[in-house]
Amino acid sequence: MTLYSKIIGTGSYLPAKRVSNGDLTEQLAAKGIETSDEWIVSRSGISNRHYAAPDELSSDLAVAAAKQALDMAGKQAEDIDLVIVASSTPDFHGSFPSTACIVQRKLGMHNNSAAFDVQAVCSGFVYAVSVADAFIKSGAHKNVLVIGAEVFSRILDFNDRTTCVLFGDGAGAIVLTASETPGILSTKLHADGRHADILSVPGTLAGGAIAGSGFLYMDGPAVFKLAVTVLEQVAKEVLEHAGMAADKVDWLVPHQANIRIMKSTAKKLGLPLEKMVVTVDQHGNTSAASIPLALDIAVRDGRIKAGDNVMMEGVGGGFTWGAVLARM
Repeated sequence: MTLYSKIIGTGSYLPAKRVSNGDLTEQLAAKGIETSDEWIVSRSGISNRHYAAPDELSSDLAVAAAKQALDMAGKQAEDIDLVIVASSTPDFHGSFPSTACIVQRKLGMHNNSAAFDVQAVCSGFVYAVSVADAFIKSGAHKNVLVIGAEVFSRILDFNDRTTCVLFGDGAGAIVLTASETPGILSTKLHADGRHADILSVPGTLAGGAIAGSGFLYMDGPAVFKLAVTVLEQVAKEVLEHAGMAADKVDWLVPHQANIRIMKSTAKKLGLPLEKMVVTVDQHGNTSAASIPLALDIAVRDGRIKAGDNVMMEGVGGGFTWGAVLARM
């Protein structure tokens, strides 16, 4: 019998604090930094984002999203035999214990399930789904909880208007299960470390303190140029591997980084904008959380239905990129 992995549950969570462009403009103006709602929207498509409360960690956001996904899937936490968390903002600076292990504990999972984190920045969720798919197809695991969770507000330099206006916090989750019918149809991952310096947090932990900068740095034009190229390429790769034409894609759920990048990808694939799920306007860029957040919203509002072919793709620091083609 051929094993496949299939998405049977989705979930998401956004922190309660909603920050509009107006709110952010006022905050920056107090520091003498000029920006405006029009400036932010015209460059990114973002109008709002959410910030975690001081006592909220990535694991807290992840657990809230996971509970929704488990409920939709009709699964209990103890049914899960693998937890994978994609995050660039883990609970601990040293990255251990992994946020996945903390999520496992907070969900009350004590059944010896495996748990680990994946770090591919904004491509993290796509990477995590690809890993989970391989584990399920191999027979090693049956039910996998895949989560993207971020608190990017903690690593933003609010003296840099080119980056601080773009990012927000949130979490999204899916439950993948072993199935006899196709679910994940194709995946493809890439990385090119030659571009490591265009999107990074260039600090290291030394002597109990950060050496360098603990804030996000981005060369916006370089990231934009590379993103629009690689997203088209990797989308075509997964379609070719699955033997599917682009017009058979029902929904494009891209990493919600920048509306101009997203529209460019849809156009190059020949997909009408009506087939693209857009949440960047309300959530900002939530990095590894953005794809599962957008997926859950479109599933719950009825746009994405059982049997639909969904393309998910993202790019992130590293430089990493990848895509997943799934039948819901």
